[in-house]
Amino acid sequence: MGRGKLRIYLGAAPGVGKTYAMLSEAHRRVERGTDCVVAFVEHHNRARTEVMLHGLEQVPRKELEYRGSVFTEMDVDAVLERAPAVALVDELAHTNVPGSRNDKRWQDVEELLSAGIDVVSTVNIQHLESLGDVVESITGVRQRETVPDEVVRRADQIELVDMSPQALRRRMAHGNIYKSDKVDAALSNYFRPGNLTALRELALLWVADRVDEYLTEYRNEHRVSKIWGSRERIVVGLTGGPEGRTLIRRAARLAEKGAGGEVMAVYIARSDGLTSASPKELAVQRTLAEDLGGTFHHVVGDDIPASLLDFARGVNATQIVLGSSRRKAWQYVFGPGVGATVARDSGPDLDVHIVTHDEVAKGRGLPVARGARLGRSRSIWGWLVGVGGPVILALLLNTVDLGLANDMLLFLTVTVAAALLGGLYPALASAAFGSLLLNYYYTPPLHRLTIADPRNIVAIAIFVGVAVSVASVVDLAARRTHQAAHLRAESEILSFLAGSVLRGETSLEALLERVRETFGMESVALLERTSDVDPWTCAGSVGPGPSKRPEDADVDMPVGDHMALALSGRVLPASDRRVLAAFAAQAAVVLDRQRLQHEADQAKELAEGNRIRTALLAAVSHDLRTPLAGIKASVSSLRSDDVAWSEEDQAELLEGIENGADRLDHLVGNLLDMSRLQTGTVTPLIREIDLDEVVPMALGGVPEDSVELEIPESLPMVAVDAGLLERAVANLVENAVKYSPVDELVLVSASAIADRVEVRVVDRGPGVPDEAKDRIFAPFQRYGDAPRGAGVGLGLAVARGFAESMGGTLNAEDTPGGGLTMVLTVRAVERRPDLATATATAERQVS
Repeated sequence: MGRGKLRIYLGAAPGVGKTYAMLSEAHRRVERGTDCVVAFVEHHNRARTEVMLHGLEQVPRKELEYRGSVFTEMDVDAVLERAPAVALVDELAHTNVPGSRNDKRWQDVEELLSAGIDVVSTVNIQHLESLGDVVESITGVRQRETVPDEVVRRADQIELVDMSPQALRRRMAHGNIYKSDKVDAALSNYFRPGNLTALRELALLWVADRVDEYLTEYRNEHRVSKIWGSRERIVVGLTGGPEGRTLIRRAARLAEKGAGGEVMAVYIARSDGLTSASPKELAVQRTLAEDLGGTFHHVVGDDIPASLLDFARGVNATQIVLGSSRRKAWQYVFGPGVGATVARDSGPDLDVHIVTHDEVAKGRGLPVARGARLGRSRSIWGWLVGVGGPVILALLLNTVDLGLANDMLLFLTVTVAAALLGGLYPALASAAFGSLLLNYYYTPPLHRLTIADPRNIVAIAIFVGVAVSVASVVDLAARRTHQAAHLRAESEILSFLAGSVLRGETSLEALLERVRETFGMESVALLERTSDVDPWTCAGSVGPGPSKRPEDADVDMPVGDHMALALSGRVLPASDRRVLAAFAAQAAVVLDRQRLQHEADQAKELAEGNRIRTALLAAVSHDLRTPLAGIKASVSSLRSDDVAWSEEDQAELLEGIENGADRLDHLVGNLLDMSRLQTGTVTPLIREIDLDEVVPMALGGVPEDSVELEIPESLPMVAVDAGLLERAVANLVENAVKYSPVDELVLVSASAIADRVEVRVVDRGPGVPDEAKDRIFAPFQRYGDAPRGAGVGLGLAVARGFAESMGGTLNAEDTPGGGLTMVLTVRAVERRPDLATATATAERQVS
């Protein structure tokens, strides 16, 4: 059985009519005789949607109990057993109730599709996983229920259910979406016109991109090379010259005239890398293209016109924008130029615009790289061998006669050596000088620059040709070796940058120091400003005397419009600026990350402070006032002359006063301890003690018959602060007694494990789920339905804070059979033997 097909109704917001459209499609299919069932549809008490369910077969839902409530979910097994042709499954991004077959509803849908059942579903654009941050920035609401984009993209059919914001708000106001008591809040918050317009744009653009993908797949499958003008795409051919900015702006104006126009700026570089444009100018043009809503592409190709046309046809472009040639008139003898060639070969479906600019006919003016330099010392040695080598060889050969053939081979050897050391030009000089010496000394007539035998002319010509060819090959190989080493260094640097991006480890100062070391600079500074007219400010720098402005630096690399990396020390070659551009981009990312982290830390501190202040006010307003009110009432009763209290009544009132005072003392103590922990003023006095000296003292605040104590005498001593450990254990025991059943004892036991000692406080209470085990240690937290009078929720937070201040840990574990176990771990100290034991041991060793 084949896989089922998935059809999705996509909407921009709740209430646009996705479920209604899905049910309408179901009715149409049932009328055509298709076996269609409702697997799960939520009508949200909307009358018109609920009516559409009539006449459709509904698979009974599965009931699940969770935290005392009963929920209904889609019964996947029942749908699979029913095996319809089509199943309707609403709300694809829904999260299932714990205990369901799958965590997400889209996973349930995947099972139905795998079973060969076609599925019709619905989803809102804000539930797509990749758009979560964008939707939160628009609406201020973080979507908890999401579906992976790939699940929706794999759908066989996606239909957009669209509605204007005004119409959707009218539907909301008429009560067709939410109940009347929620309408005003919805209209003033999530359903604001701006929010709905932005969400609608997201939905339209997402569907448009998906349609574009369908079109690209179809063209590739059917090998359609002809351009289809379904959408205006304008390709801008850049040379790296200053006219590129004019071309990009002209293309942007052309794109604005058509609906959905798209600009793609492309620079084509030769594969050998021997010619390149100005990296700084290309960076500016990249930024300009992106600011105007376009994209920038870097393509490698030796045949520039063919590569440009291939790129344009590959992206289904409709227009190409090129600048008028900068070549002078005499340069056209070498060919018609890129513009004329592209216009000639573009065909009838691709329009070519030739735009004039200020650089027309002024010459190319682009920097041409001459390959990697071999170094000053190698060049000097190359010239010495190329010029001095033939002279020395001639002097040596004058003393011995080896024959013309051998003489030529020796001179050729000197030429090859000059090429290996100094490159092409010393080798050419060696070949020219060697041929003159061969002619003068070894070719008849001797000591004259003439040749009598024509065969010797051929030999000299072959010698010069071989010498030049060998020198060219050796020079090219030497330069390619140098280039390979340079590129390897570049790749290592880029690999380092990529790793630092993934790890997020590099600080701005460390990155700038790496730039300074890599390029051998004196100082490096990252400069920024808020606008084009504001002064530059230094965001970070290393080295002495960093530049205050980009124009004052020896090298400046722009990063966007208002940021630049300024280097002082020397001028960099163009080949090194590519790596510098990567460093500059990474520096901007690191700076943004540091600032965002700082803002996040500040926001976290403010939020934590606000939360603690709010909880503290709540504690003071209720938990502290309650015992105060009880004490005041008891004291007022005792002082009253209107009632004659018996001794039993007076004792009961005095006991109430004492209990209230103890409770106040406990609450105020926890509040003070928490404030000390929050401000970092807890300084433990660590000393070596036995646990059986401290733990029993911590049980004074609970009834005597509520705790079972198991502290072995063989335990090693522990390095703790006795007071802090007593308070921590007391809080743990009081918490355990509070939640334990009346007939169950709390067990406090201790054991040694390696170099640690564990104190376990075990209760048989209701326990805590795994996801809440860390949360119960947060300040002002009460788990479950604990009453307000049960405390302010600081006991466990204080206990963990004291444990960590002593170098220990405090964690929560499940008690086998039910309940919660608090595990307090502290550092053990090796027990020192007393004097008598040490003496006895020594005597045994001597005997």
